[in-house]
Amino acid sequence: MSKLNQRVVRHSPSRGAGSPDVWGIYEPDTGSIQYICADPETKQAAVIDVVWNFDPKNYRFSTGSMDQVLDLVRENGLSVAWVLDTHPHADHVMASAHLRDRTGAPNAIGAKLPEIAGIWGKIYNLPDAFDPAADFDRLFAEGESFRIGNLEARVMLSPGHTLGSITYVCGDAAFVHDTLMQPDVGTSRSDFPGGSTAELWNSIQAILALPGETRLFVGHDYGTASRHEPAWEATVAQHLVENAHVKAGTRREDWIKRRQDRDATLALPDRILAALQINLRGGRLPKPESDGQSYLKLPVNRF
Repeated sequence: MSKLNQRVVRHSPSRGAGSPDVWGIYEPDTGSIQYICADPETKQAAVIDVVWNFDPKNYRFSTGSMDQVLDLVRENGLSVAWVLDTHPHADHVMASAHLRDRTGAPNAIGAKLPEIAGIWGKIYNLPDAFDPAADFDRLFAEGESFRIGNLEARVMLSPGHTLGSITYVCGDAAFVHDTLMQPDVGTSRSDFPGGSTAELWNSIQAILALPGETRLFVGHDYGTASRHEPAWEATVAQHLVENAHVKAGTRREDWIKRRQDRDATLALPDRILAALQINLRGGRLPKPESDGQSYLKLPVNRF
């Protein structure tokens, strides 16, 4: 029986000093993986790329995924120190603002978000709608570090999927978002506005230069023709040997052509035009209008 339509939780335990406990929580509607990264000593945790559930048929929201993440936090005796996102997601609506309100923890994303907001502000013809500095407590730049309890985490700028995507590296765990997929799938797309296939290649190579035992936690999984349950963890060493697109010895020009040819066949995610407009506000809806309702603005015949 396929588990790709179920919420799946797995614990990747700490390997010792300096190594975090990691829980992955699979969100089946979008194939997204949400994470809890925790210091085993202090029980301080960061929640990463958590989903605010959105039904694109009825334009209704629900909180089942973020509730599940916070339930896991409580069940494991953790406290949330950070609410983190790796980029403004195209396929799901981020729960950042809600989690900041519910936990009191600061929320953060990459420092290039204002540039991404500028691109999408033009697409939506909403030049003054987005103010990332007001909606996020921290905008992390390349090389910045912060603490999760006694663990140090650092930020790697890893553009390509978006121009401002970042990777969080905490001990032997790296949260690599929409760069790599699982080894039996390969890599992620790079064709959204502001994306770059060449930059994605460089980002992936930087990630694969981490120590071989580093656990890489990817942003999405959709299974394969032969694998009917979600997966999201593999080491650098495993990717170098097994990754279907970028294993050791892959030529840059071959991968770029393969990625661009594949991306040319892909439709937009069904949530993207709603999700970006909300995510660029930190996961907040636009201000209600005179009738008390919030409204989204969607470009017609733009894509």
